Amino acid sequence: MLQHNFDESLDRRHTQCKKWDTYGEDVIPMWIADTDFRCPEPIVKAVKKRAEHEIYGYPCIDKSYEKAVCHWQKCRFGWNVEPDWVEYTPAVVPAIVYAMRAFTNPGDAILVQMPAYHPFHQVIPHNGRYIASNRLIENNDGSWSVDWDDLEKKLSMPRTTMFLLCNPHNPTGRCFTREELGKINDLCIKHHVFVVSDEIHSDIVYKGFRHIPFGSISQSAADNSIVCINPSKTFNIAGFRTGAVIIPNRNNHDRFYSELENLKAFGRNIFGTLAVQTAYTECEYYADQLMVYLQKNLEYTHAFLEENIPQIKLGQVQATYLLWLDCRSLHMPHNELMDFFLKKAKVALNDGYTFGPGGDGFMRFNIACPKSQLEEALKRMADAVQNLIKEGMLNA
Repeated sequence: MLQHNFDESLDRRHTQCKKWDTYGEDVIPMWIADTDFRCPEPIVKAVKKRAEHEIYGYPCIDKSYEKAVCHWQKCRFGWNVEPDWVEYTPAVVPAIVYAMRAFTNPGDAILVQMPAYHPFHQVIPHNGRYIASNRLIENNDGSWSVDWDDLEKKLSMPRTTMFLLCNPHNPTGRCFTREELGKINDLCIKHHVFVVSDEIHSDIVYKGFRHIPFGSISQSAADNSIVCINPSKTFNIAGFRTGAVIIPNRNNHDRFYSELENLKAFGRNIFGTLAVQTAYTECEYYADQLMVYLQKNLEYTHAFLEENIPQIKLGQVQATYLLWLDCRSLHMPHNELMDFFLKKAKVALNDGYTFGPGGDGFMRFNIACPKSQLEEALKRMADAVQNLIKEGMLNA
């Protein structure tokens, strides 16, 4: 079996890299959701070999892409997916837009659990729909729970026609259980609400937790949902802009595909589809080793914060490599908090305020990097907080 060196540090600056070229060279970027790990060797080899052909024309569709998606869902999650259920999409967010256009009308409300991945706040109103906010409940141990009473209230509103589920949840790191997903499905069926499940982080789940694809929980869930996937987070191939949706119900599939045709969004990326096929058929070793590495990074971060920056709290993390840091004890409004980390600590994080209700006072922190980079970023954050204490701006 191949072994991947996740300790390897690669210089990504000046490569048109959004993560590293957005901020100054004195800033460590720990924000956007891609990793700082080299892609798996089989993907690199496959892309190089294809590039050597030197002709990059329109590709045909031979179902190998769909079969690769089926293979991954079966071997990782135990879901028996048929190739005819799978449809190519250029990433997950476009798939969500196509689904909104296929299954809702302008003026409808789309339910989102808050705080929520910030592009959700943009694509819904930009397409003439409204957000119905269901805030997750923050528990004393730092975990997050569903507010079931509020969820049903929002689902029962006549204009609510879609539930945009994020599982695992970004940014809280919540991995919903089979029982919770079943209850969500029952409520959506009861109130005639269609489910679009964003499962882009499904591979990044920590010890003691398990990802359950929404469409796998029951026949009624399969018939009332679309599952959106993309291996970009796992294998660091986001730049290929290639994902897929799984739609078991044929009528739903046809409605979704009609929007792809209307927008001429069905053309495939020859390098993207190749990268995804290779990831899903040859790179399971990488996903396994990645989770071992991320588990250690998570444990190190927990221990470091508790010992060196108790003012920044990290609750229970069940999934994703994006940690939801509670910085409310620093007593800063969100704009000052962002500036504090960027200008004082020289570490770039995501501003929790942009994730909507429940995000103010939080920052999103990406631990998918070599440990040496993680150590330096945390040290800078600790030094910056200590300077606040020395200046009398914060109690120890």
